[in-house]
This record gives sequence, structure tokens and C-alpha cells, in this order.
Amino acid sequence: MARLSTTEPLAGADRLAAIDILRGIALFGVMAINVAFEFRVSIFQEFLRPDRTAAPLDQMVERVLDQALELKAFALFSLLFGVGLAIQFDRLPTGRRVVLLLRRLAVLLGIGLVHLTLIWDGDILTEYALAGLVVLPFLFGPRWLVGVGALAFLALYLSDYLFRLVPLPDKFWIAQHVIEAARVYGAGGFAEILWFRLSEISAIAPLHVWIFPRTLALFLIGAFVWRTGVLQRASEHRSLIFGAGLVALVVTIGAGQSLATVTLALAYACFIIAAASTPLGSRLLGWAAPLGRMAFTNYLMQSLIFVFVFYGYGLGLFGKLGAATALMIGIAVYVAQVVMSRWWLARFNFGPVEWLWRTLMYGQSQPMRSRAAAGARPVAAA
Repeated sequence: MARLSTTEPLAGADRLAAIDILRGIALFGVMAINVAFEFRVSIFQEFLRPDRTAAPLDQMVERVLDQALELKAFALFSLLFGVGLAIQFDRLPTGRRVVLLLRRLAVLLGIGLVHLTLIWDGDILTEYALAGLVVLPFLFGPRWLVGVGALAFLALYLSDYLFRLVPLPDKFWIAQHVIEAARVYGAGGFAEILWFRLSEISAIAPLHVWIFPRTLALFLIGAFVWRTGVLQRASEHRSLIFGAGLVALVVTIGAGQSLATVTLALAYACFIIAAASTPLGSRLLGWAAPLGRMAFTNYLMQSLIFVFVFYGYGLGLFGKLGAATALMIGIAVYVAQVVMSRWWLARFNFGPVEWLWRTLMYGQSQPMRSRAAAGARPVAAA
């Protein structure tokens, strides 16, 4: 990919629509898991026995989401973040590359910490910013170093060493905490919920510690794949991409639970990229591209909406809805975001949060208004 030295948005022809499509579809998986397992009930609920008193439909929805999407959707998002980091690394001018990428990750960390503390403690942005800082030095090395780093971090993740080193609280604490979370999140005011959220961050931290090596591995896998050049010419390599997806799917069948989250995410990525790289697939899946271009904004908007729906200072539905109903609410929000993202990007170069992120990264205001909306040649977001 040609290296650019400007801060101008990428023209639509220079974007890889298949990656935007994949990111938009991945956002659905993240939304579905978040709304069903983390906004609706305590994040610790999954570590207790399944609720056998739930309606059959709710139990079925939970099983399907658990088998098909839980952790896999986040793995897919991690893979895409690695691709995006490698794209930024390649297109930034060499002299400013380190400063701009460090600033980019620092801004992400700042937004993540605000999201984590003031909105919702299921945040992934903070982890991604920290993981990006670890991965960044690898990008200055050759492709083999990126690949070896990915395998090393994946091996650490699969070893379960961190699981034993940093355990969760005991089951009694978890059971009591789930009960207290239902009371506070369901009926508490903003101040009480804020204090409770801050107090449980230390208990949630082990979950991030366990998953951190996998996040690093997937960032590096994404960067490695980008550097092979296959994604830049996906339409020419559809058979190779599809074949890689089949291999990943076959490996998933015999893999353990931890490895399966990675291999199934890779399979999803390959199949969607291969499909989106065909004229028919691009038309059928093109609705997801604007959503993917505004994934940062849409992710944070989902948090704000679901916090209002489930928390006591909103509708107070925490712990009161089944998984199926919560998922229907999530799907309605997602569909609305599909429509809104398309409308917004017909008029502006970036989503609001993407604009803020890019502006703070470069230290200068970015061109928000789309030239297409002004009657000139269409321009897309970088």
C-alpha cells in the first residue's frame, strides 16, 4: 500500500470496503454478547450455574450466542484492530510515525478510561490501547518477527498460566456480588452505580489479564495478514482466503475451547472477506460498511443506549429481561445504527468520535464536512 504523508481522509477508492464490512458485521456480534450477558445482567453471572428457570427461548438464545459469538466476536474485533494499526503504521510518514501512533493510542486510552469509569465497566477500549502500545514495537520489525510474536502470545494464552496466576474471587463472593449488582444497577441512582462500578473494576481486572495475551496475538495476526498483501488484493485471492477459512473451521472442530475462539474468528473473517470481495457479496453486504467506518462511535453509542435501558437512572430493566428480549432491543439499536451511519457518512467524512480521535491524534482539526455533501468529489473517512 502506498505510504501517504497527508492528514487528509482516504478517498473512497483507496479504502478497503471488505474490511469496513467485516468491522460492521463484527460490531453486531459484540453488541449481541454485550446486551445479552453484560448489560442485561452482571458480567459475573456467567460464572454461576445456568439459570434453568429461564424460558426455553431465552436458554436457546444464550446457548447460540455462547457457542457462535461469545469471545469470537471480540476476537474478530481484535484481529481487525491489528489490521487497522498496521494500515496506520504503513500510511503515516516515517518521521512522524512514532509520535502520531503513540498519540493515537494515548487518546484511545483516555476515551477508554472515561468509558470504563463513567459509563460501563465492560469497556474494551482501555485494553486495546494498552495492547497497542505493546504491539507497536513489533511493527518496526520484519514480518517474521510479527508472526513469531503472535505465536508466542497465543501460546501464553493457551497455557492458562495467567488464569492460575490471577484467579477470580471465589464462588460465594461472585454469587453475593451478582445479587448486589441486580439491586444497584437495577434501582440505584447515578452516584450509587458509579461507586459500585468503580469498586468492581478490580474484580473484573482478572478477565482482562486472562484475555490480554490473546488480544496481543490477534493484533499481531491482523498485522501479519495485512503485510502479506492478501487483503489489499482480496478479489484476486478469494480462493486462498476462502480456503484459509475452511482450514480454520476444520481446526476449530478439534480445538479446545480457548483455541476455538481464535480459529472460529479467523474462519468468520475469511468467509466474510471472501464474500465481500465479490461484486454480488459487496452489494449484499455493503450495508455494513458505513457501520464499520463508524464502529468507534457506534460502540460508544450502544453503551450509552444500553446503560439507559438497563440501569436505575434510566429504565431500570437490569436483571428483569430475558436474553431473547434483550437481544431484540439490541437488534433494533443495531438496525437504527445501520441507517444512521449511512445517513451520516453521506454528509460527513467521519463519525463524531472518529473525528475527535483523528483530530487529537494529528493535533489539528480534521475536515468533517464531506465534499460530496458540498457538491464536490465524494470523500470517505480514513
